[in-house]
Amino acid sequence: MRVEQISIFLENKAGRLAEVTAILRDANVNIRALSLADTTDFGILRLIVNNNQVAEKALKDEGFTVGKTNVLAIEVADVPGGLNNVLDPLTSSGINVEYMYAFANPKSQNAIMIFRFHDLDKAISILDDNGIKVIKGEDVYNL
Repeated sequence: MRVEQISIFLENKAGRLAEVTAILRDANVNIRALSLADTTDFGILRLIVNNNQVAEKALKDEGFTVGKTNVLAIEVADVPGGLNNVLDPLTSSGINVEYMYAFANPKSQNAIMIFRFHDLDKAISILDDNGIKVIKGEDVYNL
């Protein structure tokens, strides 16, 4: 049920993002989803890619610091209140969303959101109990 996300720490300066995407292009790694958060001095680029091992090696070989984190890919109805239908049972159970971002999926009428929770196992259980679809990692990598 978990999706492995890679995180790259970037200096906050012109060209660093393009450098990462060029490295991934040259390694034949396809980006499925991404989020970029920044501070004054650095940014964190979070990526879901089709091949984490190749991406991690290519980036580390070029001197980038790369981390891995488990996240969940959750199907969200693309209707008003769809996201709220996912968040309500989690909130009621005390599960905090650390961060989230969208995942483009042209193969479905529903949206896919990537979520980071402090307690993934509890979040999976709550989502399952409420009939909310959590997408397997291997399915996400191949979308």
